[in-house]
Amino acid sequence: MDRLDCDRMLVAVLELGSFAAAAARLGVSSGQASKLVSKLERQLGVQLIKRSTRALSPTDVGHAYYERVKALLEAFDALDARVRESASTPSGRLKISAPVTFGGAVLSRALVAFARRYPLIELDVSFTDRLVSIVDEGFDIAVRVGNLSDSSLVARRLGDIHVRLAASPAYLQQYGTPQHWRAVSEHQCITDTNFRDPWNWPFAGDNGETVNVPVRGRLRFANAEACLQAAIAGLGIARLPDFIAAPALQRGDLVPVLARYDVPPLGLFALYPAARHLAQRTRLLVDFLVDHFDRFPPGRSLPEWKE
Repeated sequence: MDRLDCDRMLVAVLELGSFAAAAARLGVSSGQASKLVSKLERQLGVQLIKRSTRALSPTDVGHAYYERVKALLEAFDALDARVRESASTPSGRLKISAPVTFGGAVLSRALVAFARRYPLIELDVSFTDRLVSIVDEGFDIAVRVGNLSDSSLVARRLGDIHVRLAASPAYLQQYGTPQHWRAVSEHQCITDTNFRDPWNWPFAGDNGETVNVPVRGRLRFANAEACLQAAIAGLGIARLPDFIAAPALQRGDLVPVLARYDVPPLGLFALYPAARHLAQRTRLLVDFLVDHFDRFPPGRSLPEWKE
């Protein structure tokens, strides 16, 4: 067993708090994880981790060793990456997380084009609306939509996703078309619970300020496409991203509601861990997405395009 494997396992165990989680991150069994740490302790002649049935914690010398060895491993990995990148075509595996609806409807097209351009880079893409832990779960990049909370991650803005209100002609004929944002609260509103605050819909107020209007409705979905189908069926007013709403609006299945009142757009971001040396394949993908969404903004009607 290589000393680097032992050191990497120690770092993973202390960061994740368990042998099982560390083993999952590094792709070995829990028993192998424990053996690697024990081997390191025997080589050094000291106890690095205090083990109990409830928790793991570093000894004083274990904590000091962790701080130094983590920095050394990061420096080693950066050097290794620089040497590999200088001598080879971009290659390796990228693990990516993205929202389900945006990922399938929009991002997948960009990723297919990226895969064509860099045939030696492997893409492992997870479409999920769960807020993944990028570092703990081993993701290289997460694409996220909406306002970001403060974090230690690096965030690169890829563009804006415009949002609009829409309803079917049948719904508006039966219940009337709201003429002011205040009237939205009187209607059946189909809420997408993936929004950060699904029960308050933002508008540009009469004086240009952002106004949040409380809404109600009997239909709640954690999926924009389900909200779209409910709106087409005449069950209420939906708040939809343009890349979902545009085809139905073009067909006339939906019509815009309160179009003269701007709905604040959502930010589109690529998030990745801060590192002294960003892996070449990660940097290439982020730069590719920035360029792609600059030329083909997410939303509106999706144009035909070729890379």
